[in-house]
Amino acid sequence: MRFGLFIPQGWRQDLVGIDPSEQWETMRSLARHADTALAGERLPGARHAWESAWVYDHFHTVPEPTGEATHEAWTLMAAFAASTERVRLGQMCTCIAYRNPAYLAKVAATVDIVSGGRTEMGIGAGWYEHEWRAYGYGFPGAGARLGALDEGVQVMEQMWRTGSATLDGTYFQVDGALCHPQPLQVLDGVGPEGTSAPSIPLWIAGGGEKKTLRIAAQHAQYTNFDGRLEGFTHKSEVLRGHCEAIGRPFDEITRSSNYNVVIGATEADVEDRLRWIGEHYAKTVPAKAEETVADFRSGPLVGTPEQIVENLQKLEGAGMTYAITYFAEAAYDRSGIELFEREVIPALQG
Repeated sequence: MRFGLFIPQGWRQDLVGIDPSEQWETMRSLARHADTALAGERLPGARHAWESAWVYDHFHTVPEPTGEATHEAWTLMAAFAASTERVRLGQMCTCIAYRNPAYLAKVAATVDIVSGGRTEMGIGAGWYEHEWRAYGYGFPGAGARLGALDEGVQVMEQMWRTGSATLDGTYFQVDGALCHPQPLQVLDGVGPEGTSAPSIPLWIAGGGEKKTLRIAAQHAQYTNFDGRLEGFTHKSEVLRGHCEAIGRPFDEITRSSNYNVVIGATEADVEDRLRWIGEHYAKTVPAKAEETVADFRSGPLVGTPEQIVENLQKLEGAGMTYAITYFAEAAYDRSGIELFEREVIPALQG
């Protein structure tokens, strides 16, 4: 199993209390930690703990908009590209409507070059209505948002794999848009007749069964959907059906999920962390604090290291081989991350 780490950027109230002048150093320090941290004890042959570092693509905080910081995703992608050396860099996930897809493809290709070929493209249809309307994007229905996702992915694939894109679509129109230089990465099976070609891995995020997972079957190298065992198993079977319908091998797609992690050496320590989350959210969104704690508590990666390993092993048995993890306290306290690196990752990394 591989592991990714979300870097706090403010969207989930996770930079509250840190002065804006100090927030970049907080984020950069955690990205560098993801870049260098080892799993298990620091012994010869120890492996890096984290395959990737991630941000969210949002403009306004959750669970409701506030005046707290929310740093922009692709600006951070470029900054992390220049300040790390090994860890792969992604967003979970970029909203297709927030940037023209030809422009977005150009941005991602540039970040890939700055990073030395470490960019991942998480992409989705978008859902946060408040920020859509606030930024003047309107808020079209789900069908239109998914149609835009389908067309936008086609534009990005053309840009990266051929160096230009032309599409006269319902939602996007591009005519000879150029992307030079192309990404540094070369992916197998994405060029004509299954050849290799320059490209960036596509993560199609979302579990919509009729359209999103069909788009994933057609285009994705990775999916990202429901991380609970029952939901993950069901969505996987839907994805398998779409793959069979178009003649694509199901196993070509790596299936991932996002997880809130609340870890403690003992169950009492876990309760202490949950209590801290409630107190932290009460500072800015008091009406949502109790609901937020309940949401954290219900996740499969809440517990002692032994409990979390057991749940991850079950998920791995269902085909979930890439866990993207979020630690609410990361900007203030790394002990949970370090415990996860020391006792959870080595048990699943083999």
